[in-house]
Amino acid sequence: MTSTEPLLALRDLSVAFRTGGREVTAVRNVSLDVPAGRTLAIVGESGSGKSTTAAAVNRLLPDNGRITTGQVLFEGRDLARLREREMVAVRGAGIGLVPQDPMSNLNPLMRIGDQIAEALLVHGRAAGRDARAEVVRLLEMVGIPDPARRAGQYPHEFSGGMRQRALIAMGLACRPRLLIADEPTSALDVTVQRRVLDQLAGLTSEMGTAVVLITHDLALAAERADTVAVMYRGEIVETGPAAEILARPRHDYTRRLLAAAPSLTSRSIAAPAPARPAADPPAGPGAPDEPGPSGGPGVSGRGLAAAPDGTTSGTVPGGAGELVRVEDLRKVFPLRSGGTVTEFTAVDGVSFTVPRGRTVSIVGESGSGKSTTANLLLGLTEVTAGRILFDGTDLAALGRRDLFAFRRRVQPVFQNPYASLDPRYTVEKSITEPLRVHRVGDRASRRAAAARLLDQVSLPAATAGRYPHELSGGQRQRVAIARALALSPELVVLDEAVSALDVIVQAQILELLAELQRELGLGYLFISHDLAVVRMISHHVHVMREGRIVESGTPAEIFDAPRDPYTRELLAAIPGARRAA
Repeated sequence: MTSTEPLLALRDLSVAFRTGGREVTAVRNVSLDVPAGRTLAIVGESGSGKSTTAAAVNRLLPDNGRITTGQVLFEGRDLARLREREMVAVRGAGIGLVPQDPMSNLNPLMRIGDQIAEALLVHGRAAGRDARAEVVRLLEMVGIPDPARRAGQYPHEFSGGMRQRALIAMGLACRPRLLIADEPTSALDVTVQRRVLDQLAGLTSEMGTAVVLITHDLALAAERADTVAVMYRGEIVETGPAAEILARPRHDYTRRLLAAAPSLTSRSIAAPAPARPAADPPAGPGAPDEPGPSGGPGVSGRGLAAAPDGTTSGTVPGGAGELVRVEDLRKVFPLRSGGTVTEFTAVDGVSFTVPRGRTVSIVGESGSGKSTTANLLLGLTEVTAGRILFDGTDLAALGRRDLFAFRRRVQPVFQNPYASLDPRYTVEKSITEPLRVHRVGDRASRRAAAARLLDQVSLPAATAGRYPHELSGGQRQRVAIARALALSPELVVLDEAVSALDVIVQAQILELLAELQRELGLGYLFISHDLAVVRMISHHVHVMREGRIVESGTPAEIFDAPRDPYTRELLAAIPGARRAA
């Protein structure tokens, strides 16, 4: 490779997959250059071919995929023509990879530290005590708290965001000359996202490392990349300097991406407040009209005052309008390290309510306790102290039969759609499973319901017969949302439910959620690290840090006049936060 040649050059690259007895082209005639020390962002919606392009560079296509034409030139060598033994030497040391799905790319039977150390050992970078010290340094670099202790834990003991950070540490372990980062920060809160991307930028400037950033976040791409390539239906439709693409997009599809991207100035789509009764009923026993122990608004029965624009202020309503009440909730986990058992308080004195037909959001960085709070509400984790009341009934008092009925009324949408969908089930079977379990309808009506739900979440009817591994990450998440809606629940707990979606589909899903809320009176507990999305869809917001709620209020109060320094830090870290809608 001469000094004038790019580190990575794609020349007329095409990739096809054999499916259903025929070959389908997924990537068509892609040509791109990535100079040493520069960052190229490939942006596009789910299924556009951007992840397939990245997999072709590293020769990690599925068994039914192949490069049909073109070249993948890395340091002057065509990787498309290397033998597999030669590619093994390139992967890791020459080209690092941060894959999209942390749970399916981490070994559940190995400690996190051992998995990172394995990469160091395989490529002869470090061993023994030196490897352990390097593992701790890498985990600290990507923002894992208490890295020495965390290195000894297993993937299931990490939050989704922390697992993603562990993958980033693994990808950086051998200090590669090219790093392919496939949606590396989609599971991360904005403060850790900024820290990680700053670290990637540091590698670029210090070592001449090039970065190929695969993302559906155009604002992030424009802020972090030197060059942006926009991909649509397997082709590059626009390429140029990041600032130019953002300011003067030429292609209609790029303009659609920009229009759909949420920002802190985007309009609210939250369902308007319902007409208030003449007088709110008094709060029930144990519901004092005073602030809760978390420091945020308490669980009073005073209700919300509706503003002319449909937003609300004051505390969330209690009494007849209350669907969920959480009182002084605590969750303590035992942590075992060697022969020592310590305690970790994940949720510490949290109180809030979810009114019927309203969206209450919890935001905070990974590990703040927001997903644990959701799991406690769903009855998936045992409460250490405090109470959760659903429709006035304490969940701790429910017997098996009542708990079964509760699960029909409350449905989850989890962060990781691949882990929450049975790989042996077709999409139709996954969507109709709740209907079968709860004995709703017959086979024909369930099939009709699946078709209707697929249409609602913008998936073609042909998707019904496919399996999860045949879908993109965004498509899988849409299936998970369709399944959650199958039983027409009263409350949907959405844990990072739109974080895996490209902005166009994300906008469609958010509009769908708002429409369903207006039509059916659904309540949502919305867990997210994406503050721009939270502002669009929420009626009330709680900011969570280290197990506690540090600030609560309406979206206008939280985003326009934040009081807590942590909230201000979160807002400042959003890429392109104040971009005009």
